[in-house]
Amino acid sequence: MPRATRREFIAVAAVGAALRPTLAASMPEGAKRSWTMDLAPGAIGIEGDQRHVIELAARHGFESVAPAGDKLGALSDGELADLLGLMKDKGLVWGAGGLPVDFRRDDETFRKTSAGLTDYVKGLRRAGVTRVGTWILPCSDTYTYRQYFDTIAKRLQPTARILRDEGVRLGLEYVGPRTSLVSCKYPFLHTLAETAELIEAIGVPGVGYVLDSWHWFLAEDTVEQIRALRNEDVVAVDLNDAPAGIPREEQMDLSRELPAATGIIPVRDFLSALQAIGYDGPVRAEPFNKELNEMDDDAAAAATAAALGKAFALLSPPEP
Repeated sequence: MPRATRREFIAVAAVGAALRPTLAASMPEGAKRSWTMDLAPGAIGIEGDQRHVIELAARHGFESVAPAGDKLGALSDGELADLLGLMKDKGLVWGAGGLPVDFRRDDETFRKTSAGLTDYVKGLRRAGVTRVGTWILPCSDTYTYRQYFDTIAKRLQPTARILRDEGVRLGLEYVGPRTSLVSCKYPFLHTLAETAELIEAIGVPGVGYVLDSWHWFLAEDTVEQIRALRNEDVVAVDLNDAPAGIPREEQMDLSRELPAATGIIPVRDFLSALQAIGYDGPVRAEPFNKELNEMDDDAAAAATAAALGKAFALLSPPEP
């Protein structure tokens, strides 16, 4: 997944006793959700092969796992059947994968990273993966807003068509912190409304959003904007909280907290809006948190599952 590039750009205990928290028991009676609690290992400092991630997810009560897209295509038919059998036995499904195409920089980089996209996507579909996501830089030292908008739209059109032809949906994530927006010469899109304009300009069915509570909150987007979406518009969801004691305009992108940790971000409102539109994809934690990253894999998975379960428990029963 292309998170390493993003980290370069922004560069900047006790864990639950139960190893497998039961989310249904923690949710208010009558509350319903159709999304899955997803384990995205790279976002919480977990390394290892796909089987290791699947075993961790099953042990700690997750319901879906992020696919290692670069590895799935290389599996033999027998190896893939064995892996999918393991997932079925554990009651797990796929979350969202990453997009290996770097469309953010120069034309040559875009061309090189696009070269193997068709095979990559075919490998995803062969394994049953139907969602991938990527993120948009909120500024540029090279392109003005309009130049960058047109460049990205032009580059993502053929990318989105390749995904669409294989039945894979593409989600775009905007980056909301003001500190990221002003870290380059030319600010770029950083809100849900601007991302909607980019999706319209791309003009390929199946392109939607990766919604992140962190970026949603820091961009000062609203619950009403989420409620105006359809389930099919949302490809994946990241759930995070913000450190306490830091003004909204001073929050830094690689310093986040696990969901519902501080209460700074109105997680219940965010999730309630997703509940209202019937969102049925993965919800994962993406805190990029140093303390979490330093835990061993089991501790990090357990802490993340507990935090997601705590956030989900805030949901109110659905409106009649």
